[in-house]
Amino acid sequence: MRKITAMISGLWSDESGISSVEYALLLAFVAAGIIVAADQLSNAVSNEMLEAASCIEGTSGNSGC
Repeated sequence: MRKITAMISGLWSDESGISSVEYALLLAFVAAGIIVAADQLSNAVSNEMLEAASCIEGTSGNSGC
């Protein structure tokens, strides 16, 4: 019984796993940021391509072509 109590006490006071959790959370936040940025970039590129296609077709009506 003392071995189990000592083992649980040792695990409770061990803080080496906390840094792993912190790194995992940091990685999750960075990945989420990359996903949001990639989505925004793809939308912007898509809009620019559609605008360029309308200018080429002459259906834009925009004098900025």
